[in-house]
Amino acid sequence: MKTPEQEAVLRSVRKLMAFWQITEDELGYIPAPVVIDLPKRPPPTTKYRHPRTYVTWNGEGPQPPWLREALTREGYTVDELRLPSTEDAAS
Repeated sequence: MKTPEQEAVLRSVRKLMAFWQITEDELGYIPAPVVIDLPKRPPPTTKYRHPRTYVTWNGEGPQPPWLREALTREGYTVDELRLPSTEDAAS
């Protein structure tokens, strides 16, 4: 049994086939989709670390609570929590 969504899609496909005068036989000649292997993304590097607790954050996603706490209540600056990047170390 098909879901209402599947029935709606089938109706749309039938209408498009009629409009473009596509026969069922022609549908057998549709090539298989091409699968592309994208290169794997390297794991994110650590960009911020608390100097006392050593908890870290990679800079992606929402700011973690420990970082907000360190900035607002503990008096740290962003520069104090930021680790030197590999680009900075290379120069």
